Amino acid sequence: MNATRDINIETARLRLDRLDPADAPRLFAYRGDDAVARYQGWKPANLGEAEAFIADQLTLPFGTRDAWCQLAVRERASGELVGDLGIHFPASTSDAIEFGVSLRPDRQGNGYAREAMAAMLDLAFGEWSYRRTVGSVDPRNVASIALLRSLGFRQEAHHVESYFFRGEWVDDVIYAMLDREWRQQAER
Repeated sequence: MNATRDINIETARLRLDRLDPADAPRLFAYRGDDAVARYQGWKPANLGEAEAFIADQLTLPFGTRDAWCQLAVRERASGELVGDLGIHFPASTSDAIEFGVSLRPDRQGNGYAREAMAAMLDLAFGEWSYRRTVGSVDPRNVASIALLRSLGFRQEAHHVESYFFRGEWVDDVIYAMLDREWRQQAER
């Protein structure tokens, strides 16, 4: 995919677009929450860090190779920020693209993460021409594992104590899906 600054994806209930500086207080509120951040690689320590994160994202063209691009996940009707979705664009389309999603606690359990991820998988395997996508998950994160499985991801590996995270060695479970597997699901 060609890097661009603008992205706007709409689903039945959601809009995925660039984070806006006005999103910083809400982003900080849920990303700074220990329960939300437990399995996340980034947790802002203060509002300023959330503001800086958004500013950095706005200077990064969407689709930049070997970079994480973060999108806002908004309720389509109200425009309210309900979460964010990260996309790691690999160095080439022959490598796997990776996604990660975080939602505000009061918006979890409504199918928003699945809806946002399904839209991204449609793009990744369609217009963007990726062949494979992966997800890296702490096995204690049962909600993320259930989400990946519900989308058709399969477990490929379980690396024991392979990742030093927040002062402890943790396991890393790898889930993956091929474009043909995604298309087969859609045909059913």
